[in-house]
Amino acid sequence: MSRFFRHPLHALCVVLPMLAAIPAQAADPAKYDPGADDKRIKIGTTAPLSGPVSAYAQIAKSAEAYFRKVNDDGGVNGRRIEMIIADDAYSPPKTVEQTRRLVESDEVLLIFGGVGTPTNSAVHKYLNDRKVPQLFLGSGAAKWDDAKNFPWTVGWQPSYRDEAFAYAKYIRASRPNAKVGVLYQNDDLGKDYLKALEEKLEASGGNLLVAKAPYETTSPTIDTQILLLKNSGADVLLVAATPKFAAQAIRKVAEVGWKPITIISNVSASISGVLEPAGRDNSVGVISSQYLKDSTNPDLKDDPGYREWQAFMNKYMPDANKADWLNVYGYTIAQTLTAVLKAAGNDLTRANVLKQATSMKDVRLPMLINGTAISNSAQRYTPMTSLQLIRFDGTRWVPFGELLRN
Repeated sequence: MSRFFRHPLHALCVVLPMLAAIPAQAADPAKYDPGADDKRIKIGTTAPLSGPVSAYAQIAKSAEAYFRKVNDDGGVNGRRIEMIIADDAYSPPKTVEQTRRLVESDEVLLIFGGVGTPTNSAVHKYLNDRKVPQLFLGSGAAKWDDAKNFPWTVGWQPSYRDEAFAYAKYIRASRPNAKVGVLYQNDDLGKDYLKALEEKLEASGGNLLVAKAPYETTSPTIDTQILLLKNSGADVLLVAATPKFAAQAIRKVAEVGWKPITIISNVSASISGVLEPAGRDNSVGVISSQYLKDSTNPDLKDDPGYREWQAFMNKYMPDANKADWLNVYGYTIAQTLTAVLKAAGNDLTRANVLKQATSMKDVRLPMLINGTAISNSAQRYTPMTSLQLIRFDGTRWVPFGELLRN
């Protein structure tokens, strides 16, 4: 990792005109909270630049690169954005330490794009108690959509619950007598998938879930869990895991000669980060879901949104792996935040930023799958709710079935 990423990162950004939701009110007197002034907007994030899920650091890197791009275009309403990224190593105690530093010492306006359910959970109450926006988290836990109890927290991606419902619907339709086994991360991430899957399968009749095996993020392998699930007689395997363990699971399933229908959570649907380490041959037939365009899909070569993203990557991240979907993810959440800051105009109070972040209407971004847009409200914070099922053919993800809207 470069020296640049061993220390807090600083970046400047400006919004593209296409992203503006509300025009800036140039004539209005400016209003500011800590982290903003006439010249800059300071934001903070924590990311696993080290530790067991360091693959997710690519989200922060690609978001930072996007902010550099938009900075080259002049600033958000004439203001620079300074982005400070602190390494939390996917460790909740370290997330608390780093978040407190960002808020109390660095005095950022908001916290953006923090990766992980346990890590974001560790600072959830702290940020809400201090009324600091916690925006567009790198986690699909259902708890982020709780405007009544935690009004300062806004998720971004479709929830794990919505995703698990989509998989349950697919299992029921394709294999009504399935025997389902679940490998899940023993925290809110894995438990959200498990709970939703159980609920949906039971509601549709019959007890299809025959085995479940948790693992800890500190575990070296999940070999024992895979053997337990295989021996249960399961013929469908749901892997609710982060990339390292999803790759291990796919490889171990192949090694023991087990041939279930394998479904992996979309947080691990990276070809370069999961399927290639697991072995492309081992990964053929694996199912997941997407809400972002697949940068490996050759059919996108003439897609305007893809070409825009590709130009960005060529200029600002020339050495990055274009097959890694996390580069698409970071780029798109950075565009979402940019739209919000543009909409906030000269009222850069935390309350107004939150208001803009919870009132987005039909915001269309280049790398969202076609037919979808970002929209939310004070009643439903989650801005992304549509999913498309996908299946790996050994080379790329192939969409199938209808677009699922929740």
